[in-house]
Amino acid sequence: MQGISLTQLLLDTLCKQSRPDLLWHKVEGEWKTISTDTYLRRVAAAARFLRECGIQKGDRVAVFSENRPEWHMADLAILGVGAVNVPLYFAESPERLHYILADSESRLCFVSGAEQFAKVREVWSQLPALEKVIPFQPLDSVGAQADARVVSWQVAAREDVSHERVEEFTRNALRAKPDDVATLIYTSGTTGKPKGVLLTHNNLASNVQGCMGRLGYVQTDLVMSVLPLCHIYERTNSYSYFAAGTPIAYAESFEKVADNLREIRPTVMAAVPRFFEKLYQRVMDSVRQASPLRQKLFHWALEVGRRALPHRLQGRTPPGWLGLQYRLAERLIYRKLRQQLGGRFRFFVSGGAPLSKPLNQFFHAMGLMIYEGYGLTETSPVISLNIPGATKLGTVGKPIPGVEVKIADDGEILTRGPHIMQGYYKLEEETSKVLRDGWFYTGDVGFLDDEGFLTITDRKKDLIKTAAGKMIAPQPIENQLKASPFIANAVVIGDRRKYIVALLVPNFAQLEHYAAQQGVAANSPAELTSHPSVQELLEGEVERVNRRLAQFERIKRFALLEKDFTFADGQLTYTQKVRRRKIEEEFRTLIDSLYSEEARPSTA
Repeated sequence: MQGISLTQLLLDTLCKQSRPDLLWHKVEGEWKTISTDTYLRRVAAAARFLRECGIQKGDRVAVFSENRPEWHMADLAILGVGAVNVPLYFAESPERLHYILADSESRLCFVSGAEQFAKVREVWSQLPALEKVIPFQPLDSVGAQADARVVSWQVAAREDVSHERVEEFTRNALRAKPDDVATLIYTSGTTGKPKGVLLTHNNLASNVQGCMGRLGYVQTDLVMSVLPLCHIYERTNSYSYFAAGTPIAYAESFEKVADNLREIRPTVMAAVPRFFEKLYQRVMDSVRQASPLRQKLFHWALEVGRRALPHRLQGRTPPGWLGLQYRLAERLIYRKLRQQLGGRFRFFVSGGAPLSKPLNQFFHAMGLMIYEGYGLTETSPVISLNIPGATKLGTVGKPIPGVEVKIADDGEILTRGPHIMQGYYKLEEETSKVLRDGWFYTGDVGFLDDEGFLTITDRKKDLIKTAAGKMIAPQPIENQLKASPFIANAVVIGDRRKYIVALLVPNFAQLEHYAAQQGVAANSPAELTSHPSVQELLEGEVERVNRRLAQFERIKRFALLEKDFTFADGQLTYTQKVRRRKIEEEFRTLIDSLYSEEARPSTA
């Protein structure tokens, strides 16, 4: 695959396919659109501002914001002057914010609003390299004092620039070379200090080229952007949308995604498994509250969908009597489910963590196609991907064009190609550990089947080795636990221990409904989880999973937690993956209690 700069890939479409609704965002309760022309004018103005500030090729410029139109405007302006975008999670802590800005030596920082500005101001005195801060929101709304170092976005990115200025920006942006560094992304990581990943223009552009045509984004699609743009998964997806001429709508927040889906009725969305787990729980909660007849109809339709699935995965219409049943189920059940998501979805893309096969089967059976892929920040990110006409549930698809994959003797997945990072910033020793002889060592364990589909077993460092020397992959067990309507989240533990235990987060909405049916009075999560009938119910759910496991994999004891894991508490990454070390440290006393002789199911 020939090298190309990211700016060329994006501008080839943006400059040729002008549209009035390139970007969608909600303003004062109404959805507004931004045209391609307005977008490019603001980008050109912001790029000129960066040059006037002395920003040169290779300088680092940070973007500390939630998903919004200005994020992409700042990004293309940074790329257009040859600088390096350092993205920051919009809810980042002051401590990590300081570390990333200091380590990257960022000279400028775009910030969203008052919360982000306050955090930067808190650590600014400790950042000698940081020269200016540019809030996207008006200065009076972010609490900015009179300070020449703080510049309004409305000044930096004026809309009333000439067409000649846009052409000047385009000429300068197209000078970028494929091997120029485009971004420095600090991995959220499940353990340890974040590492800065250096990705070039061609790393990102080659990944877009390898994925875009295979998924088939088109100009008539409308994409909902939900996952943080600071993460490589949503970032590269967004470049694919731009390159395909597909408009992007920014969700207001995670909490309002359901409302936003019904309001603008998108056709495509990238998500992480946690989104589908919660959606599944909502669907099943609704089914359990329906009449017996409706419940029976739903489960009939689900079974029809599962029997029709092999035909549909191969692009065929289910034949004969099965086809008639499927069309009836479509009218009675599947269509109504999809209407709750706007009714126009062509497909979802899932990544960031493994998606359980039963969950994927459920949504495919209901007519919601989910194409699961796999990758890492260090691989720009996509390594493999399921696509229309070549999907195998339970796998993460085949390697995309230009990407090679092989399995090491110990099961670790290795990959090489144009998608591999330049290295870790200022960390040559760390780089040499994962980049050897042209191959990147992913740290994930898996296998390739006879048809070339890749299956991920687990993270190599997450594999549990019991005191008896048995190796156990925790994620498949956790996914089976989360398939229970009464379990919202689960973490399996047992490394160097004599048996496996689990920390379970109940689905409190469903648990409260169950408790009410049983006449159990509980005024708090603690009272609910400590009630004997509730613990007996959860014991049954754990035993249901245990029956499918080998003896050494079975969960001997478990504890019920009173609230779910969160990013704010440091227990989750941006993509909702658990930080196992953090959770094991935080719940050490509770975990140890599960290994005492008199242990019973516990609560915390």
